[in-house]
Amino acid sequence: MFVDEVKVHVRSGRGGSGVTSFARQPYEPRGRPDGGDGGHGGSVIVRASRDVATLVDYHHRPHRSAGGGVHGEGDLRRGADGDDEVLLVPIGTVVRTDCGRFLGDLLDEDDEIVVAPGGRGGRGNAAFRSGNRRAPRFHELGEPAHEHWIRLELKLAADAALVGYPNAGKSSLIARLSAAKPRIADYPFTTLAPNLGVVRVDGVDFVVADVPGLIEGASDGRGLGHRFLRHVERAVVLVHVLDCASYEQRDPRADLRTVVTELERYQRDVMDAAASQPLLERPALVFLNKIDADPETAEIIRPDLEAEGWDVLEGSAVTGAGVDRLRLRLAALVSAARAERSRAEQDRPEPAARPVLRPASAQTGADFQVEKADGGWRVRGERIERWVYMTDLDNPEGVRYLQGRLVRAGIERALAEAGARRADDVEIAGRVFSFDPEPGVLPEDGG
Repeated sequence: MFVDEVKVHVRSGRGGSGVTSFARQPYEPRGRPDGGDGGHGGSVIVRASRDVATLVDYHHRPHRSAGGGVHGEGDLRRGADGDDEVLLVPIGTVVRTDCGRFLGDLLDEDDEIVVAPGGRGGRGNAAFRSGNRRAPRFHELGEPAHEHWIRLELKLAADAALVGYPNAGKSSLIARLSAAKPRIADYPFTTLAPNLGVVRVDGVDFVVADVPGLIEGASDGRGLGHRFLRHVERAVVLVHVLDCASYEQRDPRADLRTVVTELERYQRDVMDAAASQPLLERPALVFLNKIDADPETAEIIRPDLEAEGWDVLEGSAVTGAGVDRLRLRLAALVSAARAERSRAEQDRPEPAARPVLRPASAQTGADFQVEKADGGWRVRGERIERWVYMTDLDNPEGVRYLQGRLVRAGIERALAEAGARRADDVEIAGRVFSFDPEPGVLPEDGG
């Protein structure tokens, strides 16, 4: 079963909570705080591997979770970290969010991306001891898990792609070019999944992909080919395979124009803008197939195609005529493309070191935002929300510590500048607080 696009629900591990604990020794009624920190939760990581060929495993099991962190213990014992969940995917997999935002492109062995970072472990009360707080009686909770849906899209990393109408003989041709053994029959849409074959010519190894047949409207979803157009994206050479044995029913020149049009529309409407080279600007050639059945058709259409600028070869996948010449031509084109890519990489200048700019709120210049909400105000910001998530709001001492952090971060002054007034509701991370700033913050207080 070939699966090249799946949705996966990923959930990282929750961080372990810290603990409130005090050392207990004989004749020492007030021991030092010794609560340990909680362990970090495991992350969900997508990693490319040569040992994986399809995404079928995630089609059957789309929910994946990492291990949670263990809570801390007394005597400064830290909880164990949760186990990561590693999702092995084929090389050439693109990772996106469920809404389509690009996350990463895994092109090489062991390339990986963290799609759900593990929750941070909470600090035990020993971490909060200071000169003014000798015996803290609170700890942090573990950070909640991060969960969401992602999309995995496989784009085969082939050097050359065989494209053309259904039943043009692409499967037979890849079987002649390589050791691949695709399904072959005398009816359209025999190929229901892309086939890969490795070809070796004079010490040059390259991969050829047989893309299922394209028809008019494929880029809009007609036929089967629209599901596999993405597999053409990574090919550096395109081979248009034309059926010369059905001239009475269909003109091969019209088939070629149709396929080129579908590739152009796919390139314009669907293909990633960051692609290294537009599809129609890549090296391409035309292979007139099945000349053993009708050699006259090849003689008729070849001059027209060459006049349009096409590099035209002819032969038969059944008898093997012309296949060696095609194999040599492909090896030359792939080698030239690889050399050009190598030169481009060598000539690419080293990126200059630049400071990393963090997104800031237009109101505060900080890493949070204040906005008006129904019946009150809402504060957004990853760091601020994490503080609230990790605070035990049932512990008055812990709440006082959170209040001090929010004041030092500038939350109170930002709310006052936005127009908040005393006793207004303020929502942070789904929890509602009453706005009660320190004296001098609000204008009526003389701030």
